[in-house]
Amino acid sequence: MATLLHLDSSVFPEDGSASRTVTAAFRAAWLEEHPEGTVIYRDLAADPLPHLDGTAAAAGFSDPATHTPEQQAAFALRTRLAEELEQADAIVIGAPMYNFTIPSTLKAWLDQAIIMGRTAGAEPSAKGTPVTVVASRGGSYAPGTPREGADFVQNYLETVLGDGFGLEVDFIVPELTMAPTNPAMSELVPLYEASREKALAEAAAKGRATATLAAV
Repeated sequence: MATLLHLDSSVFPEDGSASRTVTAAFRAAWLEEHPEGTVIYRDLAADPLPHLDGTAAAAGFSDPATHTPEQQAAFALRTRLAEELEQADAIVIGAPMYNFTIPSTLKAWLDQAIIMGRTAGAEPSAKGTPVTVVASRGGSYAPGTPREGADFVQNYLETVLGDGFGLEVDFIVPELTMAPTNPAMSELVPLYEASREKALAEAAAKGRATATLAAV
């Protein structure tokens, strides 16, 4: 049975979140192709993971037979996250830009899920799995814009998801999401609306496409 791993990290609910709206469209399209499929869902904002601490980090570099009770508990969570990643035939991640980078809750998931010698390293256990990242942002950081060099979402996630986990990374970028609520950006509302419609169409197309890959 096909499995989708769906992660959201926006602090806002779906009706107020650009990234959640688009990840939901991806998920809906994926489920249309796999109505009996399994969705592993983590709302990292509503149910945040603990940030990686010394106990959990040390457990990842030591023999499980030597783990203290505290290390066993910490590593059990990391193992569960690794299993969810490995079970997935496709992954969709909502990664809104907050202060030029990803939400700390998503960073916590990455830090916990990266286990050297398993999900990362020479042969990552989920290598080749397609991941679609919805990288929404309030302004525009596209090539040629004044803030082109201040995007620390796409370049970071391309590296950690692609080089670290060995995943096949693709992006959907809804931008100018603050235009409807920021008077100074009012003239950009048509561009925001076009970006939103494009993102939703891309999400539906990519959801169907990754579902087809899982069915092969």
